[in-house]
Amino acid sequence: MNRDQFLKKCLAVGAFVYAPFNLIAQSVKKRIEKGFSVKAGMDRFNKSINLLEGDTFYTKVSSKDTDGDIYVFESIRMKEGGPSLHFHFDQDEWWYVLKGEFLIKVGDVTYEAKPGDSVFGPRKVPHSFSKIGEGEARLLMFFQPAGKMEEFFIKLSEGSAKNMSEEELDRFREEHGFKRVGPPIKYLKKL
Repeated sequence: MNRDQFLKKCLAVGAFVYAPFNLIAQSVKKRIEKGFSVKAGMDRFNKSINLLEGDTFYTKVSSKDTDGDIYVFESIRMKEGGPSLHFHFDQDEWWYVLKGEFLIKVGDVTYEAKPGDSVFGPRKVPHSFSKIGEGEARLLMFFQPAGKMEEFFIKLSEGSAKNMSEEELDRFREEHGFKRVGPPIKYLKKL
């Protein structure tokens, strides 16, 4: 067998072996194929996520839309405060302040963020945020890749964590790709 014939046979065998894997990969993808619009004050699926601490999320881009590549939601907060210091195993997180004021801590740095400001938190770096001040505040939040964050917030909204101990809550968080490593941000109110 000459060299050209050998290469052609190798390529043919490679294509034959690759074909089933390619078909499986194509059938698994769940990415949507059309654009969409989500109106202000609305949720992608017309069902907001309401968390125990008084936070309402409006999904703007679902992890279902992007085959898990990204998750984007608008967070509306009335109460001061925010989540415990935590880090994500695999997700980067980005915050963009739409209204109100926030403290956003990433690593050892705490940023004061006002409307138009954004803060980036890389994966595996502890971070947290806290709404400060009176009235309504809004954040646009972005996770890349989406991981299980959307699923976590939906389950939390449905009351899955309502009667969990701190140890159970920590396991619940870790099952969804992040770990609590400290308390929420503390701040002093200005008099």
